[in-house]
Amino acid sequence: MITMHTRDLVKGMHFTYIKGMIDNINWYPGHMKKTRELIQDNLKAVDIVIEIVDSRIPVSSRNPIIDEIISGKPRIIVLGKADLADAAETEAWSEKLSGGKGVRRVMALNLQSGENIKKLLKALETEQQKRNEERSVKRPLRIMIVGVPNVGKSSLINRLTGKRSAKTGDKPGVTKGKQWLTLSNGMQLLDTPGILWPKFEDPNVGLNLAFCGSIKDDILGVQDLGFELIRVLGENYPDLLKERYKLDELSEETIENMDNIARKRGFIMSGGRIDYERTGRTVLDEFRGGKIGRITLEKVK
Repeated sequence: MITMHTRDLVKGMHFTYIKGMIDNINWYPGHMKKTRELIQDNLKAVDIVIEIVDSRIPVSSRNPIIDEIISGKPRIIVLGKADLADAAETEAWSEKLSGGKGVRRVMALNLQSGENIKKLLKALETEQQKRNEERSVKRPLRIMIVGVPNVGKSSLINRLTGKRSAKTGDKPGVTKGKQWLTLSNGMQLLDTPGILWPKFEDPNVGLNLAFCGSIKDDILGVQDLGFELIRVLGENYPDLLKERYKLDELSEETIENMDNIARKRGFIMSGGRIDYERTGRTVLDEFRGGKIGRITLEKVK
């Protein structure tokens, strides 16, 4: 792991370093394989799939394996954590994703407040009516929810069921196995654990997932992730970064900006050394909590 006080090493070399870490990590452990098999084994039993993605990273949080597995099934795409993302970008992504194969509808949800949950339930009721018209055997609609780790699946399920049916948390890996749940309208819902994929072709995808908490922090380290997030925010949201951390100006060197953030927050250890671990953790937590501002890391091109 890079120690941020080794300044000559940090300048201009850090992204190459962290890219190498992403390339060399085994991203497909046994439980990911089991989750893929679980989805495949239960797909025939469901009528529609809800794919939930992170509004801040609508590309990086869409698992290409899910596209492959559920091909042919109708799908509703939920842009979760919309309250943390740039509203204009979320609207643009809703329009862009609406043209996808098998996509019946795209909608942005604030899972904390429950905004638009009624619209999602209404969309599911429409799918129930279609099924009843097309099939001679009537039964409640069966729904599968899929997505990457820590994208908000459990929060969505709790909103749909109106009770705390699924465990929630701010770390990936909370859901361990499949859960069949019954909604108040009789529909049946299958929750599945979050699933990543074997290899990220673009290291920025791995970084984006790590920034948003879909990859455990201890894999890449909070000071390195914090450093990269400060770099990305400095390039794309400089005013928000300056405002949040009361910086008069931003340096072209990310390490200088990280040092200044630490000084403003008083993250100084004995001997005047910067506490990069605490600084990185703070920036990550405040980004994930929306305290820096409404930020979309992937914009519609």
